[in-house]
Amino acid sequence: MEFTLSNEQRAIATMVRDLMEGEIKPRVDEIEEAGVFPVFVRELFQRYELFAAMLPAEFGGIDGSLQTQCVVAEEVARVCGVSSMVVTNQSLGSSPIVSAGNKEQKEKWLPSFASGEKLVSFGLTEPNAGSDVRGLSSRAVRADGGWRINGRKCFVTHANVADLVVVFAKVKENGDRITAFLVETDREGFEVDKVEHKMGLKGSPTCSFVLEDVWVPEENILGKIGDGFQILIGSLNKGRISVAAQANGLARGAMEASLRYARDRVQFGQPLAKMPVVQQIIADMATAIEASRCLTWAAAHEYDSHSSDMVRYSGMAKLFATETAMKVTTDAVQIMGGYGYMVDYGVERMMRDAKVFQIIEGSNQIQRLSIAREALASL
Repeated sequence: MEFTLSNEQRAIATMVRDLMEGEIKPRVDEIEEAGVFPVFVRELFQRYELFAAMLPAEFGGIDGSLQTQCVVAEEVARVCGVSSMVVTNQSLGSSPIVSAGNKEQKEKWLPSFASGEKLVSFGLTEPNAGSDVRGLSSRAVRADGGWRINGRKCFVTHANVADLVVVFAKVKENGDRITAFLVETDREGFEVDKVEHKMGLKGSPTCSFVLEDVWVPEENILGKIGDGFQILIGSLNKGRISVAAQANGLARGAMEASLRYARDRVQFGQPLAKMPVVQQIIADMATAIEASRCLTWAAAHEYDSHSSDMVRYSGMAKLFATETAMKVTTDAVQIMGGYGYMVDYGVERMMRDAKVFQIIEGSNQIQRLSIAREALASL
């Protein structure tokens, strides 16, 4: 396994780090207070071609590797969790088309996703179907040479700004068969009816939408009828590794903020950083973050190599990185004491942002079940 970055990936990391420090960091509070999709972040990422890191080279991307996507996601999340959602949601939404789209579908959509000209979302979760994806109630029936879709989706990232949503619905042919459809958001009957108010990631819209007799042509089916389950599982396996990278970035950002504070804050005649109890916390933070990054890069390598162990690594990376981010951000608040609890210092925001990564792309409880199943199967 490759635990180091190529020279090109290191150059990308440096470029993204400089971009985030210079352009986004001064406006993080603005993003948080506005609580809406940050259009200027999208425009900045278009200008610096960050969306291209999320797509294959043949469709306007960089190298198409998940490891490169993880490098970008981590560096962006280190400064701003909301901004990291702008790029990683593009990866998640486009993943079904990359893996299962035909030539025409790929040529129609992927270049515009790579440029950031168009945005895409992943429409899976429903009010009564989260981890239990087989419980989907959205339905698609044949009509007028295409399909009419009815249903409701919830917790869909950026649905209110997306141009396309990959919608998973059941088709009743030889039983209920989950199928993936490409649904343009300007189609009649598609309506975003709620934007959630959340604990964290306030500038990343999480939406509910309804599909009321939304008609799509036959060519908007991804793969074949019944392929939807495999398509969504493959996309989520990839997405979990991206989430791990985002969690690593959040943890790094929180640790760095708390280290600066501990170095400068004097108590009982010495900097906090000189106190053994604080040093122990710092040591645990640093060790957990490095272990988490190595596991995430290993998982990305397994994915890029099409390894049969990818599912196991994907779940372990997501589980370990998000648990680490929650612990590190909490410890960062603790090191900074009362100041850590205040909005001005940023770590309370990172702590709130970190929580959702333990939930999305399959809760950590689900990851534990999957990891245990894979471990038992290997005996």
